[in-house]
Amino acid sequence: MFRSITDGVKHLLIINVIMFGATMLISPEMMYSSFGLFFPENNMFQIWQIFTHMFMHGGISHILFNMFALFMFGTAVEQIYGTNKFLLLYFSSGLGAALIALLFSYYNFYSILDILVSSDINKSEILDTLNQGKYNTGWLSVINEVDLNTFISAFNTSMVGASGAIFGILVAFGYLFPETKLMLLFVPFPIKAKYFIPGIILLDLFSATTGVSIFSPSNTAYIAHLGGALTGFLVIYYWKKNQFNSNRWD
Repeated sequence: MFRSITDGVKHLLIINVIMFGATMLISPEMMYSSFGLFFPENNMFQIWQIFTHMFMHGGISHILFNMFALFMFGTAVEQIYGTNKFLLLYFSSGLGAALIALLFSYYNFYSILDILVSSDINKSEILDTLNQGKYNTGWLSVINEVDLNTFISAFNTSMVGASGAIFGILVAFGYLFPETKLMLLFVPFPIKAKYFIPGIILLDLFSATTGVSIFSPSNTAYIAHLGGALTGFLVIYYWKKNQFNSNRWD
């Protein structure tokens, strides 16, 4: 079975496993704070995190699930597109997922920050307080507790994992192999990829909009999954539209 692993998938698996091993052996706190993706207004944010967060995972079940999906779907996609295109699709989807997740956080954060600032609360003081890991109870005279929790969560929550990139690969698999039958956890019968993969995306859309988790942990970055799927779709759409012109490459 392992002889069928393609080069791109193999190297991604190796890098992810090395990073996870280093995280567990060196210092999880230091590794997550250095390489997880933080909100750009947070002092913990570094520009390289936009890339490195894709190689970080929150636990053994997280990395096992993502690497299993990478092997199962990525190998087939790479065999069709070739290593260069596969890696472009993978990293484009991962970066697209990060960008859309950050835009979502920006919206949640700044819509509430604008309310606070419009009430004559100094923006710099707000950011300084948040970067100290605190908040001002006086803010509750302007916003409610739900908005405060959303505000603090958008600022403090970091993102790790390859799921955004893998969702782009899932979309590519569904496009390339729509009739392939797949098994969904807790569903006792196979489902064709053309139904299975849109179904997974719709479940994430439901969870992102309602906050109700179906099969994933409650701290799953559903918006990042959707961002990776959307980016993967746009990349594939571009390739399909331009497959016969002079811009074609392998």
